[in-house]
This record gives sequence, C-alpha cells and structure tokens, in this order.
Amino acid sequence: MRSQLAALILLLGAASPALAEDFTLSSTDISEGEKLSNAHVFQGFGCEGDNQSPQLSWSGAPEGTKSFAIAAYDPDAPTGSGWWHWQVVNLPASTVSLGQDASASGELPEGAMELRNDYGAVGFGGACPPPGEVHRYIFTVYALGTESLELPEDASNALAGYMVRANAIDSASITAIYHR
Repeated sequence: MRSQLAALILLLGAASPALAEDFTLSSTDISEGEKLSNAHVFQGFGCEGDNQSPQLSWSGAPEGTKSFAIAAYDPDAPTGSGWWHWQVVNLPASTVSLGQDASASGELPEGAMELRNDYGAVGFGGACPPPGEVHRYIFTVYALGTESLELPEDASNALAGYMVRANAIDSASITAIYHR
C-alpha cells in the first residue's frame, strides 16, 4: 500500500508541470540575447533610431492575475541606478499583446498608464548606450494581483517599480542587447 501511494504521488508530481502553463513573453521584434533593430533605438543623444516600442505578447498568466505591467530597463547605464526606457501599468487582465509602436501610436488599452522614461518623456524611449558599450535591455511583463496601481500621474519609475513588484504574482522577460 505504501509503495502504491508513493508511486501515485510521484506520478501526480511528474504530471503537474505538464498541466500548468508557464508565464512567457515573446515578441516578433526582439529576441533573447539578440541586438535590437534600429526601430527600437532612441532618436537623440547621438542616436538615430525610430524610437518604436517593440511588439510584445504573453501567455500562461497565473491564476489570480488582475492586470499587467510592462517595463523596459537597462541595468548597464552608467547612472548608478540603471535607465528606465519604458513602464506601463494598469494594463487590463484581458490584454495579451501590444503591437509595435503601441506607445507612440496611442494603441494602449483604455486605463493603461505610461510613465515618464529617464529621457524625460512619457512613453517608450529606445536604446542609446554610450559609444563602444554593449548594454542589456530587459523587457518584462508582470502579472499583478490587483486591477490597478494607485500611482500619481508624475510617479517616479522607482515608485512604480516598487508598487509593481509588491503586487507581482509572476513575471516573464526577454533580454536584448544594443551597442553602437
């Protein structure tokens, strides 16, 4: 009897990962470890890109997800605190993708809120590392256990990041690179 119970527990344990869907982030525009295209490079600061936010899709959101947040962050910026390229909060739980250039095109879902990036503008700000440096750009989608984050319109990226992580159930990321 004990050996049958142990076998049943092992069988159920082995089957449960196959039943659970992992939370994943994908994109038609960016790939893990690959260089960002000119479409996602900033226009200014010595860079000449199209400054378009990439297409992003996600699936397998965990049970209890009530909204999503997106962040694009460069941990290699020579600032001591990295560089926030994009933060979007209060994306409805029904949202499973954003098209390329959703930031500038005004095609974000109703209720979504973009924060001021570290260039000083609201919305997406593309890659623009110092010449000769390779930087990582981490695009992350967070599944949140709250329908919305109560943030002031002028919320800092640090405050938003804190609130996002405090309410995150799970997250999925793609890390791309860029150099010039």
